[in-house]
Amino acid sequence: MIIRDFHKEKTTDRRVGAQQWESVRLLLADDGMGFSFHITTIAAGSEHTFHYKNHFESVYCIAGEGSIEDLATGEVHELRPGVMYALNLHDKHTLRCKTEMVFACCFNPPVTGNEVHREDGSYALENS
Repeated sequence: MIIRDFHKEKTTDRRVGAQQWESVRLLLADDGMGFSFHITTIAAGSEHTFHYKNHFESVYCIAGEGSIEDLATGEVHELRPGVMYALNLHDKHTLRCKTEMVFACCFNPPVTGNEVHREDGSYALENS
């Protein structure tokens, strides 16, 4: 059994971030669960384009308001607490945060905790 306290973990190297976002990785690849689990906070008024070419991601909105745009179709979906989206086609997307947003996120394959977003908005696979 794995027990982790978000409030403790956010003071460790499991907390990563860049300009206008941070993520606390509560489960990582070395935990052996087959997925990673993160609590991610994104700043109000920010916009981010991601394209997880090597990972599937599901995201549940805990707090805040914003939208996600599917860049292949142009469809825009409103995000608010209780809404989940899943990037089941490695969907390139733009996330726009009207207010500060907090998400619970799962990645498959799991991230190691050392990834950084590449110029195209993706994470490399661990052995890439």
